[in-house]
Amino acid sequence: MNKSIEYKGKYVLVVGLAKSGFAAANILHDLGAYVTVNDYSPREGNKEAEALEHKEIKTVCGGHPLELLDEPVDLIVKNPGIPYSNPLIHEAVRRQIPIVTEIEIASIVAKADILAITGSNGKTTTTTLTGLMLEGSGRKPVVAGNIGTVLSEMAAKSTDQEILVAELSSFQLQGTETFHPRIAVLLNLFEAHLDYHGSFEDYGHAKGRIFANQTEKDYAVYNADDEKVSSLALRSKAKKVPFSASSILNEGGYVKDGALYFYDEEIIRVNEIALPGKHNLENILAAVCAAKLAGASRENIQEVLKTFTGVKHRLQFVDEVAGVKIYNDSKATNILATSAALSAFQSPVILLAGGLDRGNSFDEMIPFLSGVKGIVCFGQTAKKLEEAARKAGIETIIMADNVEDAVPKGFSIASDGDVLLLSPACASWDQYKSFEQRGDMFINSVHKLK
Repeated sequence: MNKSIEYKGKYVLVVGLAKSGFAAANILHDLGAYVTVNDYSPREGNKEAEALEHKEIKTVCGGHPLELLDEPVDLIVKNPGIPYSNPLIHEAVRRQIPIVTEIEIASIVAKADILAITGSNGKTTTTTLTGLMLEGSGRKPVVAGNIGTVLSEMAAKSTDQEILVAELSSFQLQGTETFHPRIAVLLNLFEAHLDYHGSFEDYGHAKGRIFANQTEKDYAVYNADDEKVSSLALRSKAKKVPFSASSILNEGGYVKDGALYFYDEEIIRVNEIALPGKHNLENILAAVCAAKLAGASRENIQEVLKTFTGVKHRLQFVDEVAGVKIYNDSKATNILATSAALSAFQSPVILLAGGLDRGNSFDEMIPFLSGVKGIVCFGQTAKKLEEAARKAGIETIIMADNVEDAVPKGFSIASDGDVLLLSPACASWDQYKSFEQRGDMFINSVHKLK
C-alpha cells in the first residue's frame, strides 16, 4: 500500500513556514489533505503565505492562536525550530495530537532510499563527503536536509534510481514516528541544545530516533569510540557497522598501519587524505562506511579524500595575511566542535569565540586551550569565556563587541606563523541570524585586513 494515501482527507496543521513548512504544505495539499498553515510572521510581505493562498491553502499569520486547535486537526507538522514549549505545541501535546516534522513526510513520499546522518558535530562534513563519494556510483545522490535543501521537497521528486543523503538535526528527528532510513549514521553525542530538549537524555533519545524504525535489512553506522552512541545503535534491529579512529575493528571502518580500512579492504593511506584533524578522520570513516554500503567504489572514495578540503564555515581556510593563516569555523556552535578545531592545529592559535549563552560554563574546553596564544571574546558568553581563559593560563584576553570587531583585534596580536581561528563554541543567535551569516561577516572582515 502507498502510505501517501494515508494523508488524503486528513486535516493537517502546518506550524511555521520557512522552507520546510512551505514544502510540507504543498506536498500534503497535493496528496489530498486539508491543510492549514500557521506562521508567526505577519501576513504582509509573507511571500510563502501568498503563494500557498494562490493554491487555496488556508493561512493564518501573525501569531500562533490556540483557537486553531478547536478546528479539526488530525496531525501537526511543526517547523523543527519551534520548541515544544511553544503554547500552541504544548497544548497540542496535551490534547494528544500527533506532531511530526517534515522529514516524516519525506520518509513516506520518497521513492529513493534514504541515507540519514546525524550527530552533535561533523554532520555537514560527513554528509557532503558521502554525497561526493556516491557520485558516479550508479545511484545518483541527492544531498538534502539540514544542509540546505528541504528533504521532503527532494523526496517528493525522487526516483528509485536515486539515494537521498540527508543531514538531520535532533530537532528534526524528535518529530518522527515512522521515519525509516535504509542507512543511518550516528557520529557522536555531546551536550547540546539542552535549552530545547531539556536534558542530555532527551537530546540523545531524539538523536536515537534515526535508528528507531530500521529493520534487519538496513544498516546502522555508528561511532564505536562513543559509549552513548554505541548504546543507542545497539538497540537498532539493523545490521551494525561500527567505525573507530582509535581501535582496529573486525568489521566496519578503522585505521590500521597508517591506512583507512572498510572491513578487510584498504581504502586509502591516511597521509593521502587532504582534510586535516582527528575529528575529521572520524567523519571520513563514517562517510566511507555509509558510501560503501550504498555502492560507492574505492576509486571514487580515494579521489574525494585526496581532494576534499572542507565545507564553508567548517574549518574553512580563508586567507593568509602577513604570514597568519586564517580559518573560519563558524559552524562550531558547541564546546566539542571548538575543542576539535583547536586540536587540528600545531601552530599557536589566536581564538575568536563567543555567542549565545545557553547556561553552560566552558571549563570542559580548558584542556584544549594549551595551544592558544590569545583569545578574543564576544557575544553573551564573553565573560564566561574570559573566565575559562584565565583558568587555562592565557595571558592575552581581549573583549570585542562582535565578530567584525574581533577580527582586527585578534589579528593585532598575531605573529607570522600563527593561526587566527574563528571557532565560537556557541550558537550565533544572540547577534546573527545564523552561523552562516556570522561566518560571512568574519570572511568580509578578514578581507578588510588587506
